[in-house]
Amino acid sequence: MAKLTAGGGWQAIRYTLRKARQVGPIRLWKAMRTRNVCKTCAVGMGGQRGGMVNEAGHFPEFCKKSMQAMVADMQGRIDPAFFEKYSIDDLKALTPRELEALGRIVDPLVAGPGDTHFRVTDWTGAIRTVTERLSETRPERAFFYASGRSSNEAGFLLQLLARVYGTNHVSNCSYYCHQASGVGLKESLGTPTATIELDDLDQCDLLFLIGGNPASNHPRLMSTMTRLRRRGGKVIVVNPVRELGMCRFKVPSDIQSLLGDDEIATLYVQPKIGGDIAFMAGLAKSVIENDWADLGFVDQHTEGYDAVRQLLDAVPWEQIEAGSGVPRHVIEEAAAEYGRSERAVFAWTMGITHHLHGVENVQWIVNLALLRGMVGKPGAGLMPIRGHSNVQGMGTVGVSPAVRDAALEGLRSLGIEPPNVKGHDTLAALEASHAGAMDYALCLGGNLYGASPDSTFVESALARVRTVTYLSTTLNTGHVLGRGETTVILPVLARDEETQSTTQESMFNFVRLSDGGTRRQAGPRSEVDIITDIAEGSVRGRGSLDWTALKDHEAIRKLIARLVPSLERIKEIGASKVEFHIPGRLIHEPQFATPDGKAQFRAHALPDGPELMPDQLLLMTVRSEGQFNTVVYEEEDLYRGQERRDVILMSGWDMQAMGLRQDQLVTVTSEAGAMEGIRVRDIDIAKGCAVMYFPEANILVPRRADPKSKTPAYKQVLVTVKPASRLSGNGALIRLSSEPAHRRASRQRMKSC
Repeated sequence: MAKLTAGGGWQAIRYTLRKARQVGPIRLWKAMRTRNVCKTCAVGMGGQRGGMVNEAGHFPEFCKKSMQAMVADMQGRIDPAFFEKYSIDDLKALTPRELEALGRIVDPLVAGPGDTHFRVTDWTGAIRTVTERLSETRPERAFFYASGRSSNEAGFLLQLLARVYGTNHVSNCSYYCHQASGVGLKESLGTPTATIELDDLDQCDLLFLIGGNPASNHPRLMSTMTRLRRRGGKVIVVNPVRELGMCRFKVPSDIQSLLGDDEIATLYVQPKIGGDIAFMAGLAKSVIENDWADLGFVDQHTEGYDAVRQLLDAVPWEQIEAGSGVPRHVIEEAAAEYGRSERAVFAWTMGITHHLHGVENVQWIVNLALLRGMVGKPGAGLMPIRGHSNVQGMGTVGVSPAVRDAALEGLRSLGIEPPNVKGHDTLAALEASHAGAMDYALCLGGNLYGASPDSTFVESALARVRTVTYLSTTLNTGHVLGRGETTVILPVLARDEETQSTTQESMFNFVRLSDGGTRRQAGPRSEVDIITDIAEGSVRGRGSLDWTALKDHEAIRKLIARLVPSLERIKEIGASKVEFHIPGRLIHEPQFATPDGKAQFRAHALPDGPELMPDQLLLMTVRSEGQFNTVVYEEEDLYRGQERRDVILMSGWDMQAMGLRQDQLVTVTSEAGAMEGIRVRDIDIAKGCAVMYFPEANILVPRRADPKSKTPAYKQVLVTVKPASRLSGNGALIRLSSEPAHRRASRQRMKSC
């Protein structure tokens, strides 16, 4: 496919017009302008200032991701006859994009032991199955999981149901993304979230963007970066892959940018996979050697600096260069830019957290910020770029294995004795399922199967769970490959279809109010209604909770305010419509919520990387420009010039060294699994490194996780690459197909879909 010269631009406008024609331009415009929070990334927009408006009041603020999610929710229904005609095996043959594009789920679905097809059922029967199975299950043999696309109200009720039921096996999708950020920041600064607000980005003069690609995954940050560059600020991008949108970008809503284009990165650094700590240690070493450190800030407001300095003194530059894969002069150039900065922001995404040392990666970023006093003043600080629009809110309202002390006391005041057993994180719940220790799973949105490492293992693990219940808007791979002995799928309303208002929290700790709206299809129900019905049928009478009363979102918010001290203002938001920042999280003064009130340096040693054999690479899984998290909207990845997803992208140097050519089919193997018929493509990436697409490549990702955050290492997978060919009986070379025959046959049968 034709390669672009910049991200965004006219192709984004053409895509917008194409999606508008798909559902009707006026209809789409009205949907995007309602007072509801964006359904995709946690940069956040919408709410009470109106759709396409951010908390700073900027309009228009929308992107391809927000529009894709809206159009998906505006699809027509899947007719009940569809499930009679097509089997579960037929559905297994479909790609994530094809499943998403089938339409909205509007009827409850059930598949029991021996069923070859999903069966459409009524709500009464579906809820009865779910509640009876939960009632029959011992609390220690059930787990609850939530996606960040759900509301604070639904997430809070889900974890409340779990506690009343008697388990702490409660987790959310952050364990697969930014849990390492939360753990690392909490230990170092006393707060687990961003230390800045959106306005700080318009005051900084330097932005470090580490391990991320916002041009594809958080496009609305690109206008912020173009404004930074125009006022003379600098952007240093740190990523093994040279991403087009992070080099040049045309902001579609900015005529100056659209007619020209904006250079984004002033310096683009390409460390090898796993080389981030070595690179950051080199930055810190250069800052100290050149006397750019703010030792007054360090002495007055931090602890642990001496240990970091001693570690750096003992590390030679040769080790830093070898460990990072970055020449010393490039590291020193980046350090010099930092040394000149007065207000720097450090931002990162899952390229930092998806490692066996994810927490240590994050804490080295904190070390760098503390070294020059870049935490505790306006226009400077730390910004983990979160994914799902309400993933941070899920953690705030308690969707996690641990229960905060204030919540414990609040539950006891309601006549509920909280369980005192240690709860499973997301991966631990799957490990327990595979061991036969789980009988029940309730998943509020998302795609637990599609988001998890080691797909083969996860399919087997969930198959051993007696009952798996999903609350979803559309079909995904988890519904057909992540089934339990019995699987129940309950169709839910989208955020902008809710009959009552809901709340969400952005990555800037800003709580917004969504008004909801008119349902598009008969059948789906509110997540809150479904959870309260399950509670009524399984835990009614335990404590003083009135689950029927909790169908009222105002009542839920009052209870949240009672049990979550940082959200006291949420009880008024429905009536006042006043959105707010959560207190105690923004750090504009050098005051830290640590035991001694000081920020903590952490002296983590440089990790050792694996020695690569001639046919081995370090692989990282990535999202494409045409997807959001596990949801694939388009097979194409425009910015990387890829028209398909069954590819492995590696450097031309490695292709030559391995004797591979463009589009040659290979087999990619890891300790977890193998993928055959993968096409080799070249990309500008650090030597010894490669890229494949998530979630398809999860079959290659082992269940190895960072010990502190339990976040799997999706970005550091050792793989072997070999030509995927074999000899026929007469010695002729046979190329393996990139698609199994059974999948092609099933797709042919389902063309009418």
